Amino acid sequence: MKQELSVQENDKDVMLALKSSVYPGAQESSIALVLAYCRAAGLDPIQKPVHIVPMWDKNSGSMRDVVMPGIGLYRTQAARSGDYAGITEPEFGPDISGLVGGADITYPQWCRVTVKRRMKDGTIADFTAREFWLENYAVKGGKDKSIAPNAMWSKRPYGQIAKCAEAQALRKAFPELGAQATAEEMEGKSIDMGDADVVVETVIEQPRAKSEATKPVEHAATHAPTQPAAGMGTPITPGMIKVIRARLEGAGITEAELAKKFDHIEALTTANVNDVLAWLSNPS
Repeated sequence: MKQELSVQENDKDVMLALKSSVYPGAQESSIALVLAYCRAAGLDPIQKPVHIVPMWDKNSGSMRDVVMPGIGLYRTQAARSGDYAGITEPEFGPDISGLVGGADITYPQWCRVTVKRRMKDGTIADFTAREFWLENYAVKGGKDKSIAPNAMWSKRPYGQIAKCAEAQALRKAFPELGAQATAEEMEGKSIDMGDADVVVETVIEQPRAKSEATKPVEHAATHAPTQPAAGMGTPITPGMIKVIRARLEGAGITEAELAKKFDHIEALTTANVNDVLAWLSNPS
């Protein structure tokens, strides 16, 4: 039976405050979702622990509001745990300049952040996350379905990816906080409700780097792809493999054709991925 979200009588004053000050312009039904989320999680909605994120729902073919935690909530929960032992300054990879969806932009290839947690035996453990800019940036979208970075990611290419890396590091260090992605990570993405999980897909355009740098070894890596020969770069990430597969489909090129010209998709490395993407943009 379909259940409709209703706002309790004693929530009316809170609703008014949220609508006028915390979430101005948001629909009342979306603010009601915020209240329900905060009530279930024991959070104070006035402190804005969650955000209302408009997202494209591929199944319905329309935009809908999704309630997601902000990076501030993860920071607060980690601090209140009593085990939070600090965080490193964000470390950025080499700058890359070029066109992304037609927009000329300079951005860091990746950002790495380490969160420290005090374990039960008193030792301090490091939990490191590295996130790649191209796999996280929010697209402009709109009627033209532009894949250029939106205003925030264009203005703050370093600050935004630093938030994404910090959120991932906090989830690694404090898994009890939950596994949900933050609003900063999901901004500009689309959702596809498949058989089980929410799948995030953003087709992006990879510019040519001024100089290709070897990526450092991933901390606590969960994947173990075949290692290439020395001097041939490091394996590309699973996220970049998804990007290349999307580009292959869009260009009408098979993985067999890719392998014939370069290598098997899962054997591609940082040494040749830019050449692959350049070829996909002009396969003639």
